[in-house]
Amino acid sequence: MAFAAIFGRRKSPEEVMREQQRLLNRTIRELDRERAKLEQQEKKIIADIKKMAKQGQMDAVKIMAKDLVRTRSFVKKFILMKANIQAVSLKIQTLRSTAAMANAMKGVTKAMSRMNAKMNLPQMQKIMMEFEKQSEIMDMKEEMMNDTMDDVIGEDNEDEESEQVVQQVFDELGLVFSDELTGLPMAKTQLGAPAAAASAKEPVALDADSDLQSRLDNLRRE
Repeated sequence: MAFAAIFGRRKSPEEVMREQQRLLNRTIRELDRERAKLEQQEKKIIADIKKMAKQGQMDAVKIMAKDLVRTRSFVKKFILMKANIQAVSLKIQTLRSTAAMANAMKGVTKAMSRMNAKMNLPQMQKIMMEFEKQSEIMDMKEEMMNDTMDDVIGEDNEDEESEQVVQQVFDELGLVFSDELTGLPMAKTQLGAPAAAASAKEPVALDADSDLQSRLDNLRRE
């Protein structure tokens, strides 16, 4: 704590890279200003050389020519230095981007770790098994209800069809259909078969219902 008060707070790597990049950008701007001054000086030297050449001052022209060469050399050096500094600044920016990506991945990793810690696989398996059990019970109940509805509706349809058959037979014979069929011999033979078939179907339906009920009881015991 005392060292922090004397020397200041310790800077993070992100802050250090940001400051260095700002310093490099400031240096690039200063180099551009100096290069612009040298280019202006170069133009002035060229103009002076032309003026002295017209006046025949060849010694002065030679000296100014050497200054012109040195000035152009310095301009090239400033351009190369600016390119190198820009390359360093780009590297720093790449490092900052990499650090930001690493921090983002760190946060995602922590979130995934928390989610994995909260996931209880045995509990989830138990829930899924219970869901499958309840779904099967519901399917079986729905099947029983459908069978019951089919039986009820099927009997009505059979009664209607049997009445239509009997009415058709009576129409062909030219007789009048009535509920009293005891005096007709054909009614005993032809109508007795559907009744026997209906009585034969009842044990099959009872067996199916008992089978479904036993399956439901087994699931409840599980």
